[in-house]
Amino acid sequence: MSAGDALLGRLRWRARRGTRELDRLLGWWLDACFVRADAARRADFDALLDTPDPELWDWLTGHAVPAPRFATIIDEIRAAHRV
Repeated sequence: MSAGDALLGRLRWRARRGTRELDRLLGWWLDACFVRADAARRADFDALLDTPDPELWDWLTGHAVPAPRFATIIDEIRAAHRV
């Protein structure tokens, strides 16, 4: 297993939030965007996963403005899913 595979596996585990909606949205980003993301964006996604679920859900649904560091990732997810 390569270091990239190990990182992807760790992120996939952390992206499992216990709600189907968050699992689906975060898992989508891993499947669709991770491989083409640069190291900084991957680090941002890793840090995004430290966000509490209610705050993350508010960002994804547009009920709150995401932290600037995470805005691009949140926008990508929202655009793909029309959340």
